[in-house]
Parts: sequence; structure tokens; C-alpha cells
Amino acid sequence: MSDEQGRITEEHHFFALVSRLKYIERWALMRSSQPENLAEHSLEVAMIAHALCVLGNERYGRNLNAERAAVVGMYHDVSEIITGDMPTPVKYFNADIRAAYAEVEAAAEQRLLATLPADLLPAYQDVLGASDDYLHRLVKAADKISAYIKCIDEGHAGNEEFRTAAQSTREALLSMARELPEVADFMREFLPSYGRTLDELL
Repeated sequence: MSDEQGRITEEHHFFALVSRLKYIERWALMRSSQPENLAEHSLEVAMIAHALCVLGNERYGRNLNAERAAVVGMYHDVSEIITGDMPTPVKYFNADIRAAYAEVEAAAEQRLLATLPADLLPAYQDVLGASDDYLHRLVKAADKISAYIKCIDEGHAGNEEFRTAAQSTREALLSMARELPEVADFMREFLPSYGRTLDELL
């Protein structure tokens, strides 16, 4: 394939694949009043991860790159373009299944990275690479907060299907908040607004 100047170009499928996040439905085992796809979820995780880092910098003297956290949040579930959304009860059923799924996730990420041109690869390897530093812990917390928001929304819609998920997710967040004060702040100051009407919010 060549461009308008006659230069030979190679096609790369990475972004066409990433755009398929919108086709992956979350909460496959649950009856939802409002379906949620991975593109919607990833945007919410990115915004919350950014907010958690801003809280950390402004209130706790940290030096976190909030913009990087937002990008990591945007891409945190891209492996599921290939694997699909593995329901949490299945993914965490036991250590063997969790370890096996982690291998599948890593292989899927490598398959996606292989669709990039070589000069862009390092930048995206850095974004998709697993880490347990403080920023990545906040991104994981943002993922959990997003899940809890979904439970809140479903509860306000009268859907009891998410009741136990809401309880377990809140407990997980409270556990995270003991080590991540940014999570405690977000839960205390921002979560109570979710589920209110537009008139109430404005």
C-alpha cells in the first residue's frame, strides 16, 4: 500500500482493535437495567484515576502524574478485546484460575501490541505494562470505584440483581481506602452524589 506521495506504507490494526472496546459488554452474568460496555467503563476509570492522583498531589504531597494515570485507565482493559470480559466471580474463583487468566491477559496484550509500528511500540508497552506502584494502585481503585458506581446506578433503577455485588465492592473499596487515602476522600466527597437526579445535582 502507498500514500499520496507514493511512499510504501504498512497497515497497523492497533487503534481499529482498541475501538472495539465499545462492543464488549460488562457484567455478563448479571441482569442490567442499563447495559455498560468497556469503552464507557474505561472512560470513567480514566477520569476517576486522574481525580485520585490530583487528590494525592494536592492533599497528600505526592508527585503523581495524573495524566499518565488517565491514559493507563483508558487502556486498562484492552486485553478484553480479545478475551472478552471475564466475570469477577469466575476470574477470582481460586488462585489457579486467577493465575491462568493473568497469563491469558498478558498474551492478549502482547498480541495487541504486535499490531503497532515498531517506533510506537515502546510508548504503548509502557502504558499497558503491569506495575504495582502507587499510581497503578490508584488506577485499580478507580476500576473498583467505577464498578461500585454501576452497582449504585442499578440499585437506584430498582434492580436488586446488583445488591450483593454492591456490598462486596464497597467492602473492597473500604479495604483499599485504609492504605489509599485518596480513595477514602473520593468515597466520602463524591460518591454520595451518584444516583441523584439532574435537578438535585444542579
